[in-house]
Amino acid sequence: MTIVSEKIGDRLYELISDLFPLCRSITGDGVRRTLEILRREIPLQVREVPSGTAVLDWTVPNEWNIRDAYIRASDGRRVVDFHASNLHVMSYSRPVNASLSLKDLKSRIYTLPDRLDDIPYRTSYYADAWAFCMSHRALAALPDDVYEVRIDSSLAPGSLTYGECYLPGALDDEILISCHICHPSLANDNLSGIALATLLAQRLQRQSRRYSYRFIFIPGTIGSITWLALNEHDAVPKVKHGLVIACAGDPGSVTYKRTRQGSAEVDRAAAYVLAQAGDRYALRDFSPYGYDERQFCSPGFNLPVGCFMRTPHGEFPEYHTSADNLDFVRPAALEDSFRKCAAILQVLDDNRRYLNTNPKGEPQLGRRGLYGALGGGPATARAFEQTILWVLNYSDGRHTLLDIAERGRLPFDQVKSAAEVLEKHGLLTELPT
Repeated sequence: MTIVSEKIGDRLYELISDLFPLCRSITGDGVRRTLEILRREIPLQVREVPSGTAVLDWTVPNEWNIRDAYIRASDGRRVVDFHASNLHVMSYSRPVNASLSLKDLKSRIYTLPDRLDDIPYRTSYYADAWAFCMSHRALAALPDDVYEVRIDSSLAPGSLTYGECYLPGALDDEILISCHICHPSLANDNLSGIALATLLAQRLQRQSRRYSYRFIFIPGTIGSITWLALNEHDAVPKVKHGLVIACAGDPGSVTYKRTRQGSAEVDRAAAYVLAQAGDRYALRDFSPYGYDERQFCSPGFNLPVGCFMRTPHGEFPEYHTSADNLDFVRPAALEDSFRKCAAILQVLDDNRRYLNTNPKGEPQLGRRGLYGALGGGPATARAFEQTILWVLNYSDGRHTLLDIAERGRLPFDQVKSAAEVLEKHGLLTELPT
């Protein structure tokens, strides 16, 4: 994938800004409104799965929507207002209309005592419960009073909504890109992955593709379980590589979490791209905790799906708080994540296997005009000549271009170019995937 010069970081940030105010959860109209915005950018099919549908060992839950919520003091002042921050209400809180003393109210409020001014993000998807969230400083300032408590929400049969963008390629084999779409106003943990996936799909849509690509925008856990259940016999067997993208906009360095397989091609492609970039990065082994990679990598599927992120979930203090806002994500970090994800996909899409048609000794390259083929001075020519020799030597039907790039510590684009030149001169033949 060739990235043209553009302010991609600003475009990503603008999309995050557009989506930030919406109140998303694992179901509901906030998800639908989010997907409608994404449909302006990419060809997105919106799927609705009815509540009560059995999906593997789970059941699609009732749909939750919220219109208003507040805690109001006796003087009429709203001390907590859902419209000021959608984090103020625990996601999936059932409807409430009551009057409570401060003492009783405190048992229904979550705060962060170690982060006095931040509002925590809390959920209660599969329990009959309700609660508010507010800053610890604001709670400490509440006077003894009787408070009107109101949550105008609904929890009733409906559906789980997710989005799917399918881009057909030359092959039916697929690369799967997944991001979670179930968080409210959290810019890094949620929206950065959504924005990256959207603009990657937009870019791929304009390019020729060897693999087919499937982008899914799903609620965490229940969304991937639902998608796997509905596609177990169709799309799932076609997945050859995959990435979950999350927490991709913070100022930390990139972290890649390997697949359960540990040495899948996507693992090697990610490690190669990050090493070639020359920036700080970290590689982590798979663990059955995190984002939806743990569902795709569950033993019954064991798909080669890794996770691309910057600072991992739970390891930055802003995680799941109101501090994960538009000031926390950086256009430069978003652009860096985008370019590295795009490079990983490029390696996967361009990674081919060739057979040297003249394997006994080196073929005479000079008479074919292959010395100095790139021009640009002796150093460039010598580097390309060496790459040609690497490609010729290891194109034995067993090694891929990524194998050669790794062994020779060579830029992948240069290895690909050498293979294309050699194939043009009849010295290589591409083998079936």
